[in-house]
Amino acid sequence: MYEPIRTKSVHTTMARATSDFPHRSREEELDIQLAGHLAALLAVTDELRTLTPSTDLDTAAERLATQVARLRGGRPPLRATATSAAAPTVLHRRAHALAGRALVVAASRADTAAAILAAERMDAHAAAEELSAAH
Repeated sequence: MYEPIRTKSVHTTMARATSDFPHRSREEELDIQLAGHLAALLAVTDELRTLTPSTDLDTAAERLATQVARLRGGRPPLRATATSAAAPTVLHRRAHALAGRALVVAASRADTAAAILAAERMDAHAAAEELSAAH
Protein backbone atom coordinates (compact mmCIF):
# COMPACT_ATOMS: atom_id res chain seq x y z
CA MET A 1 0.00 0.00 0.00
CA TYR A 2 2.84 2.42 0.82
CA GLU A 3 5.93 2.82 -1.28
CA PRO A 4 9.16 2.23 0.66
CA ILE A 5 11.49 5.18 1.23
CA ARG A 6 14.30 5.03 -1.30
CA THR A 7 16.43 7.97 -0.22
CA LYS A 8 18.10 8.86 3.03
CA SER A 9 16.10 11.02 5.36
CA VAL A 10 17.05 14.67 5.45
CA HIS A 11 16.45 14.68 9.17
CA THR A 12 18.98 12.00 9.98
CA THR A 13 21.70 13.64 7.90
CA MET A 14 20.92 17.00 9.45
CA ALA A 15 20.99 15.49 12.92
CA ARG A 16 24.46 14.12 12.33
CA ALA A 17 25.74 17.40 10.91
CA THR A 18 24.72 19.38 14.00
CA SER A 19 27.92 18.44 15.79
CA ASP A 20 29.79 20.78 13.44
CA PHE A 21 28.74 23.86 15.40
CA PRO A 22 28.85 24.48 19.15
CA HIS A 23 25.80 24.01 21.31
CA ARG A 24 25.14 25.67 24.62
CA SER A 25 23.93 23.82 27.64
CA ARG A 26 20.70 24.73 29.42
CA GLU A 27 22.80 26.33 32.17
CA GLU A 28 24.62 28.53 29.65
CA GLU A 29 21.36 29.55 28.01
CA LEU A 30 19.90 30.50 31.39
CA ASP A 31 23.06 32.50 32.21
CA ILE A 32 22.67 34.44 28.96
CA GLN A 33 18.98 35.03 29.58
CA LEU A 34 19.52 36.09 33.20
CA ALA A 35 22.37 38.43 32.24
CA GLY A 36 20.11 40.00 29.61
CA HIS A 37 17.27 40.62 32.05
CA LEU A 38 19.63 42.05 34.66
CA ALA A 39 21.35 44.26 32.06
CA ALA A 40 17.96 45.61 30.96
CA LEU A 41 17.06 46.23 34.61
CA LEU A 42 20.39 48.03 35.02
CA ALA A 43 19.59 50.28 32.04
CA VAL A 44 16.22 51.25 33.55
CA THR A 45 17.87 51.75 36.94
CA ASP A 46 20.40 54.10 35.33
CA GLU A 47 17.54 56.05 33.75
CA LEU A 48 15.84 56.34 37.13
CA ARG A 49 19.11 57.49 38.70
CA THR A 50 19.24 60.46 36.34
CA LEU A 51 15.62 61.42 37.02
CA THR A 52 15.54 60.77 40.76
CA PRO A 53 19.04 60.38 42.21
CA SER A 54 19.26 58.25 45.35
CA THR A 55 21.82 56.15 47.13
CA ASP A 56 19.45 53.16 46.94
CA LEU A 57 19.45 53.32 43.15
CA ASP A 58 23.23 53.85 43.08
CA THR A 59 23.76 50.76 45.24
CA ALA A 60 21.29 48.74 43.17
CA ALA A 61 23.02 49.74 39.94
CA GLU A 62 26.40 48.62 41.26
CA ARG A 63 24.99 45.31 42.50
CA LEU A 64 23.28 44.72 39.16
CA ALA A 65 26.47 45.52 37.26
CA THR A 66 28.38 43.06 39.45
CA GLN A 67 25.87 40.27 38.77
CA VAL A 68 25.85 40.93 35.01
CA ALA A 69 29.65 40.86 34.93
CA ARG A 70 29.67 37.58 36.89
CA LEU A 71 27.21 35.97 34.49
CA ARG A 72 29.15 37.22 31.46
CA GLY A 73 32.43 35.78 32.61
CA GLY A 74 33.84 38.95 34.14
CA ARG A 75 32.95 41.32 31.30
CA PRO A 76 31.32 44.44 32.75
CA PRO A 77 28.04 45.57 31.20
CA LEU A 78 27.93 48.55 28.88
CA ARG A 79 26.48 51.57 30.63
CA ALA A 80 24.63 54.09 28.52
CA THR A 81 23.47 57.53 29.43
CA ALA A 82 19.77 57.81 30.03
CA THR A 83 17.80 59.36 27.20
CA SER A 84 14.27 58.32 28.10
CA ALA A 85 11.58 60.91 28.55
CA ALA A 86 9.43 58.41 30.42
CA ALA A 87 7.92 59.31 33.76
CA PRO A 88 9.45 57.75 36.86
CA THR A 89 6.24 55.78 37.47
CA VAL A 90 6.51 54.16 34.04
CA LEU A 91 10.18 53.37 34.62
CA HIS A 92 9.44 51.83 38.02
CA ARG A 93 6.73 49.68 36.42
CA ARG A 94 9.15 48.58 33.68
CA ALA A 95 11.89 47.86 36.25
CA HIS A 96 9.45 45.84 38.35
CA ALA A 97 8.54 43.69 35.32
CA LEU A 98 12.19 43.18 34.38
CA ALA A 99 13.09 42.23 37.94
CA GLY A 100 10.23 39.72 37.90
CA ARG A 101 11.57 38.12 34.73
CA ALA A 102 15.06 38.01 36.22
CA LEU A 103 13.66 36.40 39.37
CA VAL A 104 11.97 33.63 37.38
CA VAL A 105 15.15 32.81 35.46
CA ALA A 106 17.34 33.07 38.59
CA ALA A 107 15.02 30.68 40.41
CA SER A 108 15.07 28.16 37.58
CA ARG A 109 18.85 28.46 37.45
CA ALA A 110 19.08 28.17 41.27
CA ASP A 111 21.14 31.38 41.43
CA THR A 112 20.43 32.58 44.96
CA ALA A 113 22.37 35.86 44.74
CA ALA A 114 20.61 36.96 41.57
CA ALA A 115 17.22 35.82 42.87
CA ILE A 116 17.62 37.80 46.10
CA LEU A 117 18.72 40.90 44.18
CA ALA A 118 15.81 40.59 41.73
CA ALA A 119 13.30 40.13 44.57
CA GLU A 120 14.70 43.15 46.42
CA ARG A 121 14.46 45.26 43.26
CA MET A 122 10.88 44.10 42.68
CA ASP A 123 9.95 45.20 46.20
CA ALA A 124 11.77 48.53 45.85
CA HIS A 125 10.16 49.36 42.50
CA ALA A 126 6.70 48.30 43.67
CA ALA A 127 7.04 50.56 46.72
CA ALA A 128 8.33 53.45 44.61
CA GLU A 129 5.48 53.02 42.15
CA GLU A 130 2.92 53.05 44.96
CA LEU A 131 4.55 56.16 46.43
CA SER A 132 4.50 57.91 43.04
CA ALA A 133 0.86 56.97 42.50
CA ALA A 134 -0.10 58.29 45.94
CA HIS A 135 1.18 61.77 45.10
